[in-house]
This record gives sequence, C-alpha cells and structure tokens, in this order.
Amino acid sequence: MAVTIGRRNLLIGAGGLAAFGGVAFAGLNLWRGGFEELAAAPVFATDGVAIRGIDPVAYFTEARPVAGDPAHAHAWRGAVWHFASAENRDRFAAEPDRYAPQYGGFCAWAVAARGKLYSTQPDNWSIVDGRLYLNFNDDIQARWETDIPGFIMAGDRRWPEILAGRG
Repeated sequence: MAVTIGRRNLLIGAGGLAAFGGVAFAGLNLWRGGFEELAAAPVFATDGVAIRGIDPVAYFTEARPVAGDPAHAHAWRGAVWHFASAENRDRFAAEPDRYAPQYGGFCAWAVAARGKLYSTQPDNWSIVDGRLYLNFNDDIQARWETDIPGFIMAGDRRWPEILAGRG
C-alpha cells in the first residue's frame, strides 16, 4: 500500500460536524468498489465551491494543498471546483474520479468510523493507492493514520449506505 500523508509529506511503501449549507448533490455514480449508486452523491462544498476551493490535482502533483483560482474553475457533480492552473483543471476534467477526494471530500475517518458526513481541512489529507482522502483536523488525521487500510474498508462499506440514506 502506498501512502502519502498530509502535513508531514511522508511516503510509506508496499477523519466538528459539517455545515451542510452549499453541499452539492449529483446523479448516478460508479464507485471503485463496483457499487452503482442510484442515490445522489454529496460533495463537500461551501457556497457551491468544492473542498474549500483547494485544487485537488495539486495534492497529487505538488504533495500539498494549493488554493485554486476561480479563473480555472470546472463544474462537476453539482459543485464548482477551483484549480491553480488551466493544466490542472484540464487534468481533472479528463479524469475527475482519479483526482476527486473519496467520499465526496467529506472526512474519511468520520465516514468510516461514524457513518457521518463531517467537514474537512485542506492540511489533513493522505493519498492511499492513488486515492485522495481528506480529514477533519489534526486529531482525526492521527486517528485515521492508526489503521488506514481498516478505515478505507469501513468507509467503502459505509459510503453506499450513506448515499442511500441508511448511514
């Protein structure tokens, strides 16, 4: 399992309640676990802007959160995503599922451990096996890091339940 963890930018080989104002919803999804979801998929957005305006591609290319620029915006899944450059916007537009954070950009730990949607902070992130996961704060990020594979398994199991309103 390959893991890049925010703040400390480590590479290792082999998760307050969300304010739901502006949470965007969209249509049909196919999640990597093979679940075809008929329910709407929420995206963590404030005033319609996804993941606090942070460029999701930059986590992969610069190994850090980078503020996006509204001049390089792209609409996807009912939210507006900001990017630091036109190149990053175009990368995202070509493969949004590759760059978009898992669980709609909500706190990965909260989805996994609680089955709830909590907000996230840009500095609390990790990339695991090529997937971006965001978390609520430093304490939750530390909890997440105690069992990343277990939390991903639990989150992948719970996400379809959350989308179906059973979470």
